[in-house]
Amino acid sequence: MNVLIINCGSSSLKYQLINMTNEQVLAKGLGERIGIEGSVLTHQPEGKDKVVIQKPMKDHKVALEILLGMLVDEEHGVIDSMDEISAVGHRVVHAGEKFASSVLITDEVMNALKECIDLAPLHNPPNIMGVEACQEILPNVPMVGVFDTAFHQSMPEEAYIYPIPYEYYDKYKVRKYGFHGTSHKFVSQRAAEILDKPIETLKIITCHLGNGASIAAIKDGKSIETSMGFTPLEGLAMGTRSGDIDPAIVTFLMEKEGMTSQEVNDILNKKSGVLGISGVSSDFRDIEGAAEEGNKRAQLALDVFNYRVRTTIGAYAAAMGGVDVIVFTAGLGENSASNRQEICKGLEFFGAEIDEEKNNIRGKEAIVSQENSKVKIMVIPTNEELMIARDTKRIVGLE
Repeated sequence: MNVLIINCGSSSLKYQLINMTNEQVLAKGLGERIGIEGSVLTHQPEGKDKVVIQKPMKDHKVALEILLGMLVDEEHGVIDSMDEISAVGHRVVHAGEKFASSVLITDEVMNALKECIDLAPLHNPPNIMGVEACQEILPNVPMVGVFDTAFHQSMPEEAYIYPIPYEYYDKYKVRKYGFHGTSHKFVSQRAAEILDKPIETLKIITCHLGNGASIAAIKDGKSIETSMGFTPLEGLAMGTRSGDIDPAIVTFLMEKEGMTSQEVNDILNKKSGVLGISGVSSDFRDIEGAAEEGNKRAQLALDVFNYRVRTTIGAYAAAMGGVDVIVFTAGLGENSASNRQEICKGLEFFGAEIDEEKNNIRGKEAIVSQENSKVKIMVIPTNEELMIARDTKRIVGLE
């Protein structure tokens, strides 16, 4: 009972093959520079040496053929034939309002995803290419779409409707969608498991903090609010994204700098966030290093990021009428003790008290709050691939 997980970017293909009997990762890898000169696929079979294949990959279908060949390769493979792949789970970024959960991919589903391209022009086309390539090579294998936006479809109207003329929602579906849903869902469920409490009884705030960052308020197992919006630009200050700003800044910069809308969009998505403030890097490790050497703008970038996270946590506690658990996940959330420490400063008033010694960990599950802390503070490494595999197994009905 093996499930293949596929995550296609515009020029990349990330994959895992998971044995769902015991949830063991049999192999994983990454195809890069697809459609570009210098294509390379890195394949890591469980218990064997990593293999690097430098071979032209003109499109995602060729990349998929190469990775499937590696899975059954006599020396580097982990299965005897492709018949041992029971199902394929695809990460798809945007499903609009069409799907509130993962679904079996049909022709109708594919048409719906194509209709959502306007909402995610950079992400949905390669996701769709990945599905179509798999369908061509594995025509008899069931496929499941798992959507970044689906988990947040439980948000109430007052959380997702923007205060602009309602006609733009009617005409173009301009509303908050939220992203990182698979990650928020996984770590919230895992938090409930670790605490041995039904998720339906908990108020959880999940902080997915990486170069892209978002926070979700999860009440009774359902997302009721999240920080990313119509696009992943809304919300927290991030690596290169501005997060929330006064929208009038856009027209102000266009007038003062003679910029086009696309140029302003590029600045807000690619040159802002902690990179824009610090002038150093979008990598928090570089910024922390510069701050330690006395770079004031680097320190300011960290302060802005931590402040935005802290105040969002406070807002979401209000949205849920309290909070039982705060979870940190993703690259920064899992690995930066200093960021977690700074973010939690000032949250003591509602019973969230971090333990400095327990918090001194990287990349592993832990409860890092003080023994008497009313709110549990946790670090939980995310595993979006396993969440996709579990949804795929459930929908396909594998035993």
